[in-house]
Amino acid sequence: MNVEIYTVDYCPWCKKALAFLDEKGVKYNQHKIDSDEDYWRKKLSEMYDIKGDVTVPQIIIDGKRVGGYTDLMEKYQNGSISFM
Repeated sequence: MNVEIYTVDYCPWCKKALAFLDEKGVKYNQHKIDSDEDYWRKKLSEMYDIKGDVTVPQIIIDGKRVGGYTDLMEKYQNGSISFM
């Protein structure tokens, strides 16, 4: 499983998502976008066809956009994502 997560340091939802992934023992590549946030939000919008505001974190699993922290938790709880 390939997990990518785009974060900014000031985001509490990013911290929650990272803590959850760490708790589950998931290996991930973290992309801190603080230094060029506007560029990366635009780039993520284009890469994953995101309509409206691009929020963080953005979590990508095996090339497919999951969304943010609440999306991750919802998909984990309903069983559509498993970290076994």
